[in-house]
Amino acid sequence: MNKMEPVLRVRDVWKSYGDLEVLKGISFDVMESEVKVVFGPSGSGKSTLLRCINYLDPPDRGDVFLRGVRLGEKDTDINEMRARIGMVFQHFNLFAHLRAIDNVAIGPEKVLGLSKEDARQRAMAALEHVKMADWADHYPAQLSGGQQQRVGIARALAMEPDVILFDEPTSALDPELIGEVLQVMLDLAKEGTTMVVVTHEMGFARAVANEMIFIDGGVVVERGTPEHFFRGADSERVRQFLHKLEELYGKEREELRDVDGE
Repeated sequence: MNKMEPVLRVRDVWKSYGDLEVLKGISFDVMESEVKVVFGPSGSGKSTLLRCINYLDPPDRGDVFLRGVRLGEKDTDINEMRARIGMVFQHFNLFAHLRAIDNVAIGPEKVLGLSKEDARQRAMAALEHVKMADWADHYPAQLSGGQQQRVGIARALAMEPDVILFDEPTSALDPELIGEVLQVMLDLAKEGTTMVVVTHEMGFARAVANEMIFIDGGVVVERGTPEHFFRGADSERVRQFLHKLEELYGKEREELRDVDGE
């Protein structure tokens, strides 16, 4: 494919719930192998934006294109398109009654039509990718939160999507479990996985983001490289937010300090 053609195009997306306008004209492109980090305060529309991108919650106005195909077109198979947009949820959303390998294999088998054997092979490869192969036969209740989230990432990887959306993937985890999930995401970024990540983990953003987008009140307040934001954002609102994050989380988590120096 033409490297200059975006994998994902979000164009003037609006979304309301009743009288509450949650998104007010959001636009951005995601290129091949790009990591886009979306951040901002709670209630700013970040999770809604991801749900609009994969049409779990279709936008009221505006367009989403995946490799040039508009998701809202009548002749577009939305289920087929959605299968090409991976999603990693904040609260894992694993099937409690299925073992890890079956949680990962169910998509390739049921959605992509792979045979049971091929789906399990692909699931095991995805679990190996996130260092969870040894826990393939465990049920979610037998896994830590970090392990469950790594199975969630494997589930997205097994579909071999064009882009993976991450919705605050570490915010439901105990602090000591966050590092293992961030490391998997860092590895994926370095491998060239195309990603849109909603997160408050600024160490991760600084290490791998090609562009960061600050959203507040349903609009893009400011966008730029990590260097732009960490040297001094233009907007006072963004500077205040980053200062608050620094007070809450520290400047960077220890496990991310040496990423660029590897």
